[in-house]
Amino acid sequence: MLSSPRGGGVDKQMRLRWLTAGESHGSALLAVVEGMCAGLAIGTEDLIADLRARSEGAGRSARQQGESVEPVILSGVRNGVTTGAPIALLLANEVKGEDGFEALPDRSEHPSRTVPRPGHADLAGCLKRPGLDLRDIAERASARETAARTMAGALAAKLLGELGVRIASRVVRVGAVDADGPFGEPVPSTPFGTGDPDAERRMKRELAEAESQGEGLGGIFEVQATNVPAGLGDYTQWDLRLDGRLSQALMSIPAVKAVEIGDGIAIVSVRSSEARDAIVMSEGKLMRPTNRAGGIEGGVSNGMPIRARAYVKPIPGVSAPIASVDLATGEPAPAGHERHDTCVVRAAAVVGRAMTALVLADALLTRTGGDTLDQVRAALARLGR
Repeated sequence: MLSSPRGGGVDKQMRLRWLTAGESHGSALLAVVEGMCAGLAIGTEDLIADLRARSEGAGRSARQQGESVEPVILSGVRNGVTTGAPIALLLANEVKGEDGFEALPDRSEHPSRTVPRPGHADLAGCLKRPGLDLRDIAERASARETAARTMAGALAAKLLGELGVRIASRVVRVGAVDADGPFGEPVPSTPFGTGDPDAERRMKRELAEAESQGEGLGGIFEVQATNVPAGLGDYTQWDLRLDGRLSQALMSIPAVKAVEIGDGIAIVSVRSSEARDAIVMSEGKLMRPTNRAGGIEGGVSNGMPIRARAYVKPIPGVSAPIASVDLATGEPAPAGHERHDTCVVRAAAVVGRAMTALVLADALLTRTGGDTLDQVRAALARLGR
C-alpha cells in the first residue's frame, strides 16, 4: 500500500480505473474514470479534438463522420476542475435504432439476427451466451465503444501533459505501403494519419482499388510517450509489468491482432549484442544512445521514450462475400453486410494513444500517490523530476 497519502510509496493496486457502457446504436456511450486526482483543469474542449480525430480520416464510414463529437461531463468536475470524485462522461449517439437496436426493454418487433459474421464477435459471443440475439453481441462488441475510451484517454492525456509527459501517435503502414512521418497529438491530421504526403498518395490508390473489389485494408500504428519518469510499473509481479499492461490495453482495441514494444519484432532476428541499449554517463546523467527496448526494461519504465506499435487487421465487415451458417436452421447462409469502414488504422491510432495515456496515467498516479495535482507534482519532484 502507499507509504503516505502524499506520495512517494508504491501501491500494488490500480489507482486509476475506467469503465465504459453503451451500445453502438443505443442512446449514448458512457465512460466512468475513478481515481483521478483533484485540481486538474478539464473541459469538454479537451476531449473534442480526440473524438473528432477518431471519427475522421480516409476509409471511415459516413456513420462515423456524422456522429457527435460533443461530450457531456456529468460528474467529478466542478467549475472546470476535477474534484477527486468519479468522472462520468457521456457521448450521445446521433445514429441509433437503424439496425434494429434501441435502448428500450421491448425490441420484439425486430427479427433476431441468426447468421454470424466471420471476423466479428457474433459467433464467439453466442457460444459464450447461448440464445442471445446476435445483434446484442454486435452492438456491445462494436468498435463504436472506443469513442468512450477516447474520452477517458483524453482526460488521462490532459493529466500527463500537465506533468510534462507527451503522448503522440502516427500511422506507419496501410496495406502494403509504409510511411515515415511525424507524430501528432492525437495523430497527424492527414487523411491516413501518417503525416507523409507521398506515402498517403500511394495509400489512397491502394485503398481505392481494395474498395472497388469490396475489400478493406489494415495497417500499423505507433504510439510514443516522451518525458516519462523512470520507475513506472514493477518487475516484482507479472501483472504489474508496464509492458504487459500496455500490450493488453492496445490488444483490447477491436481489430488489433499484435503489439510490439520498442524494436520487439525486428529484434528477434539479431544477435544479443545488437539487442541491448548501452548505458553511458553524460553530463552527470545516465543515458542510452539507443532505445531498442522502447523505454521499458523488466516491466519498468527506464526514462527513455516509450514506443509501442499495434498491428490492425483489415475490417471484416466489407461487401466481399464470405460463407457462414444460419444458427436457427443449421443451413449454410452468406454473412450479412452492413455499412462499415474500409480502413480504420488512423482511428485505431487515436484509440491507441488514449489507451496508452490511461495505462501511463494510472502507473504514474500509482507511483506518486497524491490526491491532488499539486501533491502529484511534489511527489514527482521528490523522485527527481
